[in-house]
Amino acid sequence: MRMMSFRRADGSTSWGIVEGGEVADCGALAPSLRAALAAGKIGAPPDGEPRHALDKITFLPPIPDPEKIICVGLNYLTHILEGGREVPKKPTIFTRFANTQVGHLQPLIRPAVSETLDFEGEMAVIIGRRCRHVKRAEAVSVVAGYSCYNDGSVREWQRHASQFTPGKNFPGTGGFGPWIVTKDEVGDIAKATLSTRVNGAETQRATIDDLVFDVPGLVEYCSTFTILEPGDVIITGTTGGVGAYRKPPLWLKPGDEVEVEVSGVGTLRNFVVQEGAAPA
Repeated sequence: MRMMSFRRADGSTSWGIVEGGEVADCGALAPSLRAALAAGKIGAPPDGEPRHALDKITFLPPIPDPEKIICVGLNYLTHILEGGREVPKKPTIFTRFANTQVGHLQPLIRPAVSETLDFEGEMAVIIGRRCRHVKRAEAVSVVAGYSCYNDGSVREWQRHASQFTPGKNFPGTGGFGPWIVTKDEVGDIAKATLSTRVNGAETQRATIDDLVFDVPGLVEYCSTFTILEPGDVIITGTTGGVGAYRKPPLWLKPGDEVEVEVSGVGTLRNFVVQEGAAPA
């Protein structure tokens, strides 16, 4: 099952279940996808729900309003090595704010204060129910599904200090979508492939089983230090090939197209625009 949030043609927002080239509008069942997860109202859409063609709606981040976005840094060996760092003994955790996210086919914004906007293709885990102290063996039971994420990073600001938060929270730098695919449809996510393309050229590729800290381990770790809520998002890290470590560096510029694909989940596509530029 594919679940998404969207804006209708009249400007109102809703959520629904994707079936073929349409989304069944489930806004009458719960006010948002996050609320539907919390209430356990996810299932096949009832007969009679209105449907919208995907090319007639605006994609929103699948969870536009998560209580928490927990980001994991330095979680693929290739990315650790390209940055000359040691393999961490525990997950490297930072946070992203919900108002920095944009949906599929929406613009990523290069900020006016820096030209060092970088791409980071990642796989996102979406939590399905409230939980704490989840054991590794039970971790998958609290996962609602998976999505694609581009944890866009303003490197200049990320390197102001030892923590990453400023460089990860510029408005419009976190691409998320196009939808959430439920875990039953994906199967073993560790067998999936993560790839990133910039203007059609592949820049990153890895299998999810290359994670230093895998999905069950991350759920166990994160649920120990915080209460995980329905709709919370854990972004699991990026692999090697980011723009910062290329020679010369490959910074995103206005007009670039960035795609993040997780096999069996989908492809997130965004275009880069300059902050303050007039819409095309």
